[in-house]
Amino acid sequence: MTTIDADAHVLETPETWRYLRDDERDHTPMVVTRSSGAQDRGLEGQAVEEYWVIDGSILPKEDNVGSDTTADTREMRDIPGRLAHMDRLDVDIQVLYPTLFLRPITMKAGVELALARSYNRWLADIWRQAPERLRWVMSPPLLSMDRLDEELDFAQENGAVGIFMRGLECDRTLNDPCFFPVYEAAEARDLPICIHSATNSPTMHRFFLDDSGFSKFKLATIGAFHTLVYHAIPDRFPGVRWGFIEVSSQWVPYVINDLSIRFRRRGKELGGDVLRRNNIWVACQVTDDLPYVLGYTGEDHVVIGTDYGHADTATEIEALRLLKTDGRVEPRVVDKILDDNARAFYGLG
Repeated sequence: MTTIDADAHVLETPETWRYLRDDERDHTPMVVTRSSGAQDRGLEGQAVEEYWVIDGSILPKEDNVGSDTTADTREMRDIPGRLAHMDRLDVDIQVLYPTLFLRPITMKAGVELALARSYNRWLADIWRQAPERLRWVMSPPLLSMDRLDEELDFAQENGAVGIFMRGLECDRTLNDPCFFPVYEAAEARDLPICIHSATNSPTMHRFFLDDSGFSKFKLATIGAFHTLVYHAIPDRFPGVRWGFIEVSSQWVPYVINDLSIRFRRRGKELGGDVLRRNNIWVACQVTDDLPYVLGYTGEDHVVIGTDYGHADTATEIEALRLLKTDGRVEPRVVDKILDDNARAFYGLG
């Protein structure tokens, strides 16, 4: 049996942007250091000294960094070291997600296109060093839909297994017709839409500036599940696989119950087996009450990730091993979560 880490991360560095074209160099993110003012602290209490400067905004570079990984492995400067760490964790394949793009960075089409394109080529070069073990989710240029096919073609030819999206995109909910070209392209290419705990709503991000991250990141993503099902977007694009990543799975019973009530008030029935019928997968955490949750998700639509490289509430570097050993879920279902389900969601064959 293969073990698949369905949610691991890379941490971007200046190397990420060396793929920018000559006419895009003005968009190169800068790294600056703090020389005065209050000391920011990361999620593990460490001092934050470096910041990204992108399109006039300053963003912390090292606030969500896990001390159970090394800088070289999480920043992909040491691919052999990353693979060796995966071996120690009994992980065969990692699916890589970004870090910087988990928050709004720009609403300018040219800047977004340049950074997405450079990021995708950085990940492609990483994939080429371990194509059987490191797969990745591409960043689409949502403000430049005329360049979407070009990026998708490149990404799919170079190891990408999904399309990265956030719970809110461009200050819009995911049922907005402006995103339908993305869903049509995903359907045509057999690529899943990977909705990760994140927000691309500057409005919400500013409103919850002092929030722990729960409201602006987690709830935005859970809300996207509700929005897509309520507006029957999976029915409109029946060939699309949808994934909700790094928001645990404990919320699924509540959202399904809420949708059931709303459907009945509209004279409809939500019906059972909601995830299977809507082609949805959810990433669980080992702290979830999985025996209870599985009654709502079914056993074929749950995956798990380590959140490798990070230090937030979803991070558990030993998650895949713990799922095998804690005894709450029967081994047959554990095998599905660790292998079959992630393989089906990401189309790994």
